[in-house]
Amino acid sequence: MIKFCVRLVQRWLPEPFIFAILLTFLAAVLAMPICRQTPLEVVEHWGGGVWNLLAFAMQMALVLVCGSTLAAAPTVKRGIAALARIPKSPAGAIALVTVVSALACWLNWGFGLIVGVIFAKEIARQMRGVDYRLLIASAYSGFVVWHAGLSGSIPLTMATPGEALAKATNGALTDPVPVSATILDPHNLVVVLLVIVGITVANTLMHPKRDVFTVDPALLAEDGGGTGLRDNEQPTPAQRMERSPLLSWALALMMLAYLVVRLFLRGGSFDLGTVIMLFLALGLLLHGTPLAYVRAFGKAATGASGIILQFPFYAGIMGIITGVGESGICMGTVIADGCIRISNPTTYPLLTFLCAALLNMFVPSGGGHWAIQAPIMFTAGADLGVDPGLTGTAIAWGDAWTNLIQPFWALPALAIAKLDARDIMGYCLVDLLVTGLIICGGLVVWAL
Repeated sequence: MIKFCVRLVQRWLPEPFIFAILLTFLAAVLAMPICRQTPLEVVEHWGGGVWNLLAFAMQMALVLVCGSTLAAAPTVKRGIAALARIPKSPAGAIALVTVVSALACWLNWGFGLIVGVIFAKEIARQMRGVDYRLLIASAYSGFVVWHAGLSGSIPLTMATPGEALAKATNGALTDPVPVSATILDPHNLVVVLLVIVGITVANTLMHPKRDVFTVDPALLAEDGGGTGLRDNEQPTPAQRMERSPLLSWALALMMLAYLVVRLFLRGGSFDLGTVIMLFLALGLLLHGTPLAYVRAFGKAATGASGIILQFPFYAGIMGIITGVGESGICMGTVIADGCIRISNPTTYPLLTFLCAALLNMFVPSGGGHWAIQAPIMFTAGADLGVDPGLTGTAIAWGDAWTNLIQPFWALPALAIAKLDARDIMGYCLVDLLVTGLIICGGLVVWAL
């Protein structure tokens, strides 16, 4: 089955940009008959949505570049190298990468996505006989738990008080739903634990006994960057500033001071912007000088090209899915309504999960899911007597589950690993099947 999935993906999954183009045309073709929209309306919805993810695209590019730059700091590289010496066999390496990535993603998805793949690269550099493609796939597979974790955008939005919550849910939620009823609910925690165990076992068993895909360790080594000055060169005043750690330390300490105030004194959330600023501050401290950081940052920035290119197209797809023409219908609403019509109180969370999983292939964004599903799903769930915490968690799991076969979120990991989506998605397809059974079972038990 593993070989079949790997061959299937390698044969049929195109380059992620081609995948985004095909999804664009598929969404456009479906929107016309399903939503009774004219070609002109579809084009306008697409064009109107293209630039709606610019801020998020910049955040994704920065989390990739700042995370990679931090990992290139000499101190961090030595720490990662020490951890990478722990596993003594390929199976142990795969298991450790999976667990580290999953736990880190549960804490914060941006942090986990970068840390997991960097850790996997270092293990591949040190250990012979471990399959590199499966290592990176294992690092990415931990991403499946992020929406059920502490940085899940949907549960955190539900826990935020204010008029926006009632407006987004058409009045179904007037009071915030605490994270104790979503992220930290015992049912959800058990599902998270079982998913981590499931992908760890599956990834370990998928390691090939022969035809192992390895890379030359020299190709994975990172250059420290240097200062750009010869030892005997007399520095100018400008070069002294470039080589002085004082400027880096002062700026980094200001960033860290702001984070302390925001998180501990103002009660702010540990969001993606916080992760970026933390990566940036620690990178400045550990690289030592502004020039060393700039050089390392420049090298890491080359990996962000896929994000910069593809995010506008996914924003355009989101515009098609959420766009409402003269008919008053949007595709996201049609999909959600179809789920509701065949639901009962027991099956509703399961079908909500599957509906979110389908939408995620076209709209791989928690914010996009919230805009489409919140007005419909919470109202229908309330009519059926389903706990809103369960409804929100089902949407969150669906939003995360099909990320395993959606190259959109894999772009940062693939850029760091220097692989194509087809190199890892065959293994992720197996993880999709394993985790799907676990999540579906968990939601049904929770609904009983």
